[in-house]
Amino acid sequence: MAPKAAAVAAAPTVPIEDLFTSLNRHINRSEFHLAVRVSDQVLSIAPQDEDAIRCKVVALIKNDKIDDALSAIQVFSRKSSVDLTFYKAYCLYRQNKLDEALVSLKGHDGNSAAMLLESQILFRLGKMDACVDLYQRLQKSKIHSLEINFVAALVSAGRATEVQGTIESLRIKPISSFELAYNVACSLVERNKHKDAEQLLLSARRIGQETLMEENLLDDDIETELAPVVVQLGYVQQVLGNTQEALESYVSLIKKNLADETSLAVAKSNLVALKGPKDVSDGLRKLDKLIVKGEGPTFSLASGLDLKLSPKQREAIYVNRLLLLLHSNKLDQARELASALPTMFPNSIMPVLLQAAVHVRENKANKAEEILGHFANKFPDKSNTILLARAQVAASAGHPQIAAESLLKIQGIQHMPATIATIVALKERAGDIDGADAVFDSAIDWWSNAMAEDNKLDVIMREAALFKLRHGKKNEAARLFEELIKSHRSIEALVGLIQTAAHTDISKAESYEKQLKPLAGLKGIDVDGFDPANPGPAPDPERWLPKRERSSYRPKRKDKRAAQIRGSQGAVAKESAANSVNSKSNQTANSKGSTQNSSTEQTKPSSKNRKKSRN
Repeated sequence: MAPKAAAVAAAPTVPIEDLFTSLNRHINRSEFHLAVRVSDQVLSIAPQDEDAIRCKVVALIKNDKIDDALSAIQVFSRKSSVDLTFYKAYCLYRQNKLDEALVSLKGHDGNSAAMLLESQILFRLGKMDACVDLYQRLQKSKIHSLEINFVAALVSAGRATEVQGTIESLRIKPISSFELAYNVACSLVERNKHKDAEQLLLSARRIGQETLMEENLLDDDIETELAPVVVQLGYVQQVLGNTQEALESYVSLIKKNLADETSLAVAKSNLVALKGPKDVSDGLRKLDKLIVKGEGPTFSLASGLDLKLSPKQREAIYVNRLLLLLHSNKLDQARELASALPTMFPNSIMPVLLQAAVHVRENKANKAEEILGHFANKFPDKSNTILLARAQVAASAGHPQIAAESLLKIQGIQHMPATIATIVALKERAGDIDGADAVFDSAIDWWSNAMAEDNKLDVIMREAALFKLRHGKKNEAARLFEELIKSHRSIEALVGLIQTAAHTDISKAESYEKQLKPLAGLKGIDVDGFDPANPGPAPDPERWLPKRERSSYRPKRKDKRAAQIRGSQGAVAKESAANSVNSKSNQTANSKGSTQNSSTEQTKPSSKNRKKSRN
């Protein structure tokens, strides 16, 4: 029997035109997984079709299949001549492989889309000035909503003062969109114009609600879109002292647990900062959900927040957690986190300050002073805050000389009156009188050559003269007082000079005394003219003797009635004696307390905001 031929049913061939029609429909409906499937059907018919290749790659990207998109780009790059380097750069950008993304963009100079992507990559890398330059070049490209990212870049670049001029040159108003209003408000925050920022944020929230409702978004989606505005508004309220309103904004946002993870993280961090050491355990629980502990002293943020938050925002989260660890006395965990921060934020001074704080908490002030001093010497351009911290640590630890030397190294304030007064007091406490005197001399020399309108030379010279007089350097004090009289015609200096000369040269003191003007309205004092109507008693020659030894002393009679015993077993007598003892005890305690008080008197110093960008 002859073998039966197998019936093979040929699959119906769909015209390629119909496939492209379906592909277009799926893309318009954002059905990207179906668009990928239809693209494959087209490519099975026309493997080199450029439109189908691009559609598949873009559909994979739109469907957040970044790894699949990169694999497809790699395959198509070998099999076809289609240039997919731009899409490759975007995929690498999404994977935070920023340097590789920049390399992939080479050769796309002048292309607006490539320049926009490059600006976003530079923004993520923190190269804000270069990012701003690109946005300036893109102004003529008519890219929709370019001003939103432009303003965000200016704020992040520390150029918030340029925002107003920029939006005016673009002929747009800050309230043209809620995103732009938000970013302009961020620029006002950077300029410490918090009241203006608050009003603009309230407008941004209102405009956003109206705009998003017109787009038929669900209530939860609207709240998610406006979450950055709410967090920033809470921050501004916090700065303005409206802590209850800020607290309610943060708590409300956290309870809703919206999809905007970045705003949620910033709200938690700001709430922890607002509460401070109150409810430390709850604050730690909130921040521990944001921080992931890796192997060794390594940490990262959960939910991809490392890619979504700015360096300042990330640092604020870690700083707040470390401070809470110190408040809860969890020194081992605090030490571990502090050791990891310098690598994570190499351009910030906060990690070294926190390391010093941990050492201080461990009663290792010497170690804290050492690491602060080492950092100040290594990075002199960042040393001012570090040196201030070192001075505070040293002064609190009883190392006044180290504190004084730290203050002397701070550029810009070492010659200011308040700083000089602090340094001199520290050196006096250390017993370095000559060093304190040299500080005054150096300050006088500096102010003598300073071209400042508000010159402090007279203040410094007067205090220096008083200091020298107090420490026995009368001739130098007199010289300073004389200079003050000549240069400033100071009555206080004239009085000081008279007081100083009275110790060394009476005739000189008398000659300067003649320069004092008589008091207005006082012609003279007639001492003889005073005739008291009721003269007091003559001084008692025995007033220095104890009362018992004076001739007028008469002992008091004993009250016999007090010796009477009434009640059972002399209860009255015992009670009286007890009261007498208690009275003496109280008097003694009060006396000791008064002495102690007198002695004490004699011995008596994260994350901020989130910048929204459509990047």
